[in-house]
Amino acid sequence: MAGASPGRLSPLPQSDEDEYDGPELEVFSEDEELARDTTEVQLAAGRDPQGIPWELTQFTRDGYRAVRNESYHNYFNLEGAVEAAQPRIDAEALQPRPGGRFFDFYRNWRQPRSSIVHFQLRNLLWATSAHDAYIVHENKVQHWNSITRRVTTVMDVSGGVTGAVAPGIGQVQLCTLCAREGLVAGGGFGGELVVRRIGAAEPFACSMRVTTSDNGITNAIEIYRTPHGQVRVLCSNNDDMVRAFDSETFQLVSQLPLPWAVNCTVMQPGSCRLLLTVGDDPTAHVYEAASGRQVAQLKGHLDYSFAAAWHPDGNVVATGNQDMTTRLWDLRYPATSFALLKAHIGAVRALRFSPDGRFLAAAEPADYVTLYDAAAGYQESQVIDLFGELAGISFTPEGDRFYASVSDVHYSSVLQFEQHRAEAGLWPDAL
Repeated sequence: MAGASPGRLSPLPQSDEDEYDGPELEVFSEDEELARDTTEVQLAAGRDPQGIPWELTQFTRDGYRAVRNESYHNYFNLEGAVEAAQPRIDAEALQPRPGGRFFDFYRNWRQPRSSIVHFQLRNLLWATSAHDAYIVHENKVQHWNSITRRVTTVMDVSGGVTGAVAPGIGQVQLCTLCAREGLVAGGGFGGELVVRRIGAAEPFACSMRVTTSDNGITNAIEIYRTPHGQVRVLCSNNDDMVRAFDSETFQLVSQLPLPWAVNCTVMQPGSCRLLLTVGDDPTAHVYEAASGRQVAQLKGHLDYSFAAAWHPDGNVVATGNQDMTTRLWDLRYPATSFALLKAHIGAVRALRFSPDGRFLAAAEPADYVTLYDAAAGYQESQVIDLFGELAGISFTPEGDRFYASVSDVHYSSVLQFEQHRAEAGLWPDAL
């Protein structure tokens, strides 16, 4: 992982490294109209999905999009290698047909807000049901329910005069999140792991540092169930380690040392036989979970990777990189990736397959989430075009809803999308 300074938030946010240098939009934060959500009916009537009042600015939405796309600067660790390879990337990249309509806009919820601690870490939103989502905001893990329309704090480690702290470790800067298997787990800037059992009276099931390293950031957390029924919590850390903990005792079950900072690790669905890990190395690596033996190196990316996802079939994996690409690999034929997908303006910071494996969602640091039709060979795409830093994306466990979280001082929100039905859906084709 690169430098550890958090990104700046602004009316249209930017980070210290992924930057937008163009003009800022005027902010009308006191306007009562902007405090309300945007519904699908309002969207169909012409309201901006995020409630941005374009009619009160000097820009049109399309005009501002063009300016922002031109002015946005992606962050690279290995910029020279990426620049030199651009002709090859352009030649290799698929050209998915645009205009797919897989998910329709349903509502932009303004009440749930999110905040980003580290500009490269964007796994800060997880949906555990059709109506329940967990989000990180100001070093608190908050629960949002779209039926009750309430935000409640489930873990507060914000410290300070009014905030709480984690037992034994104090204030935690939460930079990553995972919510699965009845657990919600947050990772901290100082290598912390804090966990709560969903619905439990006790605020913490676990509160500890998993590393003594001064730069041991917990970059990603994976929660999974083994074939024998045990639930494990897997931490990827900046101290070059992957650690698995038992979810009942939080004792260390296994650890895998690597020669570089580990930015994301995901477990093979079903069998849990293999680990896919990416980090401060252009090559993604696949290991046997039980032995730690390396079984494959996935070579093709040109910069560091921060995103990885495993298709439910257990054979296909996706990796997202700062070279502004997503690569798809079939581990039965790991010598080369079988598909290369280009981002719009920035690094691919989050990847999610839908539970049925039909769709792949790829989120950039800001503005763009692209949904690909995996069942059609990634040849068709739907672009969700927003404004603001993206804190996280998540399919619901049923796969019929998709959420995206925008972090911003004035326009922070969670956008909800519903799987498209021929007789419904009002997301304009232009968006």
